[in-house]
Amino acid sequence: MVRKQIAWFNRRLLVVLVVLCWCFAGCGKPSVALEVAPRVGALAPDFNLSTTEGQEVSLDELRGQPVVLCFWTTVCGYCRIQMSYLQEAFNRTGGEVRFIAIDLGEGEPTVAQFARDNGINFTIALDQDLSVGNAYNVSYRPTNFIVDREGVIRYIKPGPFSSAGELLALLEGL
Repeated sequence: MVRKQIAWFNRRLLVVLVVLCWCFAGCGKPSVALEVAPRVGALAPDFNLSTTEGQEVSLDELRGQPVVLCFWTTVCGYCRIQMSYLQEAFNRTGGEVRFIAIDLGEGEPTVAQFARDNGINFTIALDQDLSVGNAYNVSYRPTNFIVDREGVIRYIKPGPFSSAGELLALLEGL
């Protein structure tokens, strides 16, 4: 009787071990395409957002050119300062780099008025339900991401850039 119980236990243990080995066989460092943002080297999560101009913007549709993403709000002092640096960098890149400022949780009238008052003419998108900010794990405002032509995150900067020059130096070679 004891031998049958031991044999039964050993068979169950073997099945459990086989299942565990099968489950963990694919574990380890995933390939770049499978890494999860917001890490450098990860594929940037796609999003579809409305802009202050009434258009839709999708990150996947921008593949083929570098993209600067800035998560911000109009009530954030550092965000407001950084917007002039983003505008200057946008003007100096001549359209070779797309700039998207993603406002977190504010209404379109407030954000559009800020853009008009401050001469911002690059894309401003509205993340009113914070779903994109959550997908990018944004906890600081501003938080900036530089995404390369293939859609891979190449640089993450929590907090503001200190100048347009700092941002332009990071964009060289993309």
